[in-house]
Amino acid sequence: MIIGIGIDSVEVERFAHWHTYAPSTLRRIFSQEEIDYCLKNPLKTAERFAVRFAAREAFYKALSSAYPMLNVPFLTLCKYITITKSENQAPILYLNRQKPLIQNNIKTFVSFTHTKNTASAFIILEN
Repeated sequence: MIIGIGIDSVEVERFAHWHTYAPSTLRRIFSQEEIDYCLKNPLKTAERFAVRFAAREAFYKALSSAYPMLNVPFLTLCKYITITKSENQAPILYLNRQKPLIQNNIKTFVSFTHTKNTASAFIILEN
């Protein structure tokens, strides 16, 4: 059963200079695995950071609709998330289960899209 949905779009240009941020600053939002992936191709760094940031915003919205009494600050929530790719290159959003934030039986479904200017993410939470 779907318990929450979220969508977010961001301007890619906002992330054009994020490759210059200190690793400690980037780790406040992204996992080290994501940072390494985003920085791997300089031509795609901004769009990769942008879509992963949009995914966190979308997840925050989905979680807020699923659990309205759960009051987790956005940056705290960011530390629980890692986005990777499946074998077929589809995005996968992983929650850190070592620090339980929500029920362990929650499934996340994520979809990304981006253009030259905009990055968007859509999240579905299922119980």
